[in-house]
Amino acid sequence: MADPKGFMTTPRQDWPRRPVEERVRDWDEVYVPGALLPIIGKQADRCMDCGIPFCHEACPLGNLIPEWNDLVSREDWRTAADRLHATNNFPDFTGRLCPAPCESGCVLAINQPAVTIKNVEVAIADRAWELGFAPPSPPERLSGRTVAVIGSGPTGLAAAQQLTRAGHTVAVYEKDDRLGGLMRYGIPEFKMEKHHLERRIEQMRAEGTKFRTSTAVGRDIGAAELRARYDAVVIATGATAWRDLAVPGRELTGIQQAMEYLPLANRVCEGDLDASPLSAAGKHVVIVGGGDTGADCLGTAVREGAASVTQLDIYAQPGTERDEDTEPWPTYPKIYRLSAAHEEARDLRTSSAADADARLFAASTLRFTGDADGHVRSLHLVEVDAERRPVPGTGRTLPADLVLLALGFSGPDREDGLMDQLGLELEPRGTITRDAGFATNASGVFAAGDAARGQSLIVWAIAEGRAVAAAVDRYLTGSSRLPAPIGPYDQPMTM
Repeated sequence: MADPKGFMTTPRQDWPRRPVEERVRDWDEVYVPGALLPIIGKQADRCMDCGIPFCHEACPLGNLIPEWNDLVSREDWRTAADRLHATNNFPDFTGRLCPAPCESGCVLAINQPAVTIKNVEVAIADRAWELGFAPPSPPERLSGRTVAVIGSGPTGLAAAQQLTRAGHTVAVYEKDDRLGGLMRYGIPEFKMEKHHLERRIEQMRAEGTKFRTSTAVGRDIGAAELRARYDAVVIATGATAWRDLAVPGRELTGIQQAMEYLPLANRVCEGDLDASPLSAAGKHVVIVGGGDTGADCLGTAVREGAASVTQLDIYAQPGTERDEDTEPWPTYPKIYRLSAAHEEARDLRTSSAADADARLFAASTLRFTGDADGHVRSLHLVEVDAERRPVPGTGRTLPADLVLLALGFSGPDREDGLMDQLGLELEPRGTITRDAGFATNASGVFAAGDAARGQSLIVWAIAEGRAVAAAVDRYLTGSSRLPAPIGPYDQPMTM
């Protein structure tokens, strides 16, 4: 504990964002470059080095948070990077994309603003790259065993890196033309610039991991053939089967899934397209769904120059403080949060209909109507109560030239035939069934991440990747020294 009085003398200070008017004109990350390092030492001083650090329990990776806070305070970046990477393969991803349940579990958060754990994490990760403290770690010897990892999202990459470092020969199969899964084509550039992803992939290549892009297992290569070729297979395809909205008018042109819309904007940033064919430019946009994917659509539509953007959330507007009766510390509370995209929408006044920023709360879509050409032009909604029952007399209509459905995902996509070809058993909710060792009913086939857990956070995805790697290593060699931070049935802390 570098400063025993730091939590009493230093207020919380977050990494400042660039001015809204500036950042919406580009696709760069929203934060002020270089503004974190001057403040992060004092912010790390606020950590109380608690006797029982609940931030450990709140994070499925078991990050050694008080340790790196102390090391950052002392500017020992090398040791801080070592302690950070001991539990997390990709802190540069989580430091940008994770909603930080660790901060909700911070003991200081009982009666003060939490330590800026997420900012400390990303500061260490970025300094590690700048100072050369994240070199490749190839194995000293090879085991002679081979593993195929299907999917290159955070779960697949974490599993592949752990297994490669354990000495196994690992090949990652990705159906898209580039690696990264949803981090590549689902996360907008303004949340994480893709050079962070590229340098991790190059690190993995230098360690010996092989990558096969534009290869859909089950379609481009048979799943049974792949299983016969490798000693073990890890399925980490994610939960990409999106939920739809069965209301009148759904068939109209201009109603798209969020994951049809977001990848095209990312391809523009990659240089594949001059402009997105689904661009929001000049259109009245309505986003159905109040989660992070909806917020990503919001920030993207603002940057594309939408005429207006409104986001519908079926839940009532939450308060700004946690409800201690229903969501007590240290659980992750549902409170009103202002993401960068919502801050932009608020300041630019993108929606005259919104309750706050661009969001219209307690709103349920009734139907869509269109023009004579079959293109959507209006969304009809109604206010709902806490049980999602329509409130009489609250119907209203929003102009809508582009509707984006961001309603979450139900499980892995089955179109490629992967699961059917392997004869995998599924849970009633559509996820892959597995046992306490992450193994499926198919011999030598393991499942991890959203494909088996269901839609979750990036920290859970990486924790799943690390844990399934330990299970596969044990299956191949009889024992494992790889860490397994979670089990397949572990869940976040809730009331």
